[in-house]
Amino acid sequence: MGLVTWCNIIGSGIFVSPKGVMENASSVGLALIVWIVTGIITAIGALCYAELGVTIPKSGGDYAYVKDIFGGLAGFLRLWIAVLVIYPTNQAVIALTFSNYVLQPLFPTCFPPENGLRLLAGVCLLLLTWVNCSSVRWATRVQDIFTAGKLLALALIIIMGIVQICKGRTRFRLCPANAFEPFQEYDVGLIALAFLQGSFAYGGWNFLNYVTEELVDPYVNLPRAIFISIPLVTFVYVFANIAYVTAMSPQELLASNAVAVTFGEKLLGVMSWIMPISVALSTFGGVNGSLFTSSRLFFAGAREGHLPSLLAMIHVKRCTPIPALLFTCLSTLLMLCTSDMYTLINYVGFINYLFYGVTVAGQIVLRIKQPDMHRPIRISLAWPVIYLLFWAFLLIFSLYSEPVVCGLGMAIMLTGVPVYFLGVYWDNKPECFNTFVAKMTYLGQKFCVVVYPGETKGGEEAGSGEECEQLKESRAPLSQEDGETQKSADC
Repeated sequence: MGLVTWCNIIGSGIFVSPKGVMENASSVGLALIVWIVTGIITAIGALCYAELGVTIPKSGGDYAYVKDIFGGLAGFLRLWIAVLVIYPTNQAVIALTFSNYVLQPLFPTCFPPENGLRLLAGVCLLLLTWVNCSSVRWATRVQDIFTAGKLLALALIIIMGIVQICKGRTRFRLCPANAFEPFQEYDVGLIALAFLQGSFAYGGWNFLNYVTEELVDPYVNLPRAIFISIPLVTFVYVFANIAYVTAMSPQELLASNAVAVTFGEKLLGVMSWIMPISVALSTFGGVNGSLFTSSRLFFAGAREGHLPSLLAMIHVKRCTPIPALLFTCLSTLLMLCTSDMYTLINYVGFINYLFYGVTVAGQIVLRIKQPDMHRPIRISLAWPVIYLLFWAFLLIFSLYSEPVVCGLGMAIMLTGVPVYFLGVYWDNKPECFNTFVAKMTYLGQKFCVVVYPGETKGGEEAGSGEECEQLKESRAPLSQEDGETQKSADC
């Protein structure tokens, strides 16, 4: 299980974040410290989530915890920002990474054109949305095949880095006197942004909290997965960055939007084509995986009445969540209005950390409100306090450094407040409003040919084929909560 979590954490971030970390850390030595500290903070956050995961054994991760501890509004805002910002922005960054690594070898002396990057990222997104809408089996096969790309690329980088270390190529850049020599003035606000950039590469550390109900013996396996996966990921990321600086100066690294391509050109010679292909395969699979799993959160939100019921429906024959996929695709295409990946990472990183902190604070609140609650895993309160101190530093100085980018994320989150009170909290809505929603849902069902999982059509249960079984297994825990039923729209 630790290796599964390890594979889930490692994604396209390690191929795009090193530049952002180096640029904001201002020196090689501080950049490596940022990678190490981010790994430690990630491990602390994962331990806090482990206690919450077995104390509130619901799938859905921090959405479920925030909703249960702080109430429906807080849970809705977590879902709202995930649907409108986090999922679309993550997918946009991965798609742009894919297009950078495909196009950079074609433009060896300059950056690829922005319009070309956005166009290729859009084509990648549309193609994979079509694959996921067409067949669950196709989507899973794409994921299995393309996961090998990131492992190959990282293995090449680390092996070549070890070769360079054995040749003594790291003595100059990694000795303390030179490693901490800044190429620009140190700035605490920029250091906070360096942590945001690094945290993007560690995304996925809370994956197991989204499938808590599926875990066998979670009291043992959840901490074990944390202790195996996060140190291993930190080790891989630190060594990958050491490998980068054995072949490139900080200036060369900052001059490239595809650092692995530049690394390959420096060390692999005529075989340098392996690197962009491996990373492109990895990022292509990353977009596919994000699209494939996004329906889990949509289904959880629709089940709780926090999202339109249409988003929880699947195709009557293919059993693919077409409405959720189309919505995610459209919102991600809107994020491609910019090709600046590092601005997008700051944007999504700030919002992610905001709710990570709220969730960890919920652990302390739950300890105070319900001290006698059964907790199969119980950690010292010192860990959430340490996490929240780091969280406060990160948010305050990130907002100081990027007030527009981070403030925009907060503004989008706050737009969810009136939506919650009008759409969820207000029970006695006018009949004309309910009729309008029912008609829109009906039109959406007809357009996408979708129904709720398990509904019958012509005497045959929708979702009875092999592909539907795969989809049911992928999100089964979200439909097994006792005492809760999903209302069906009139069809």
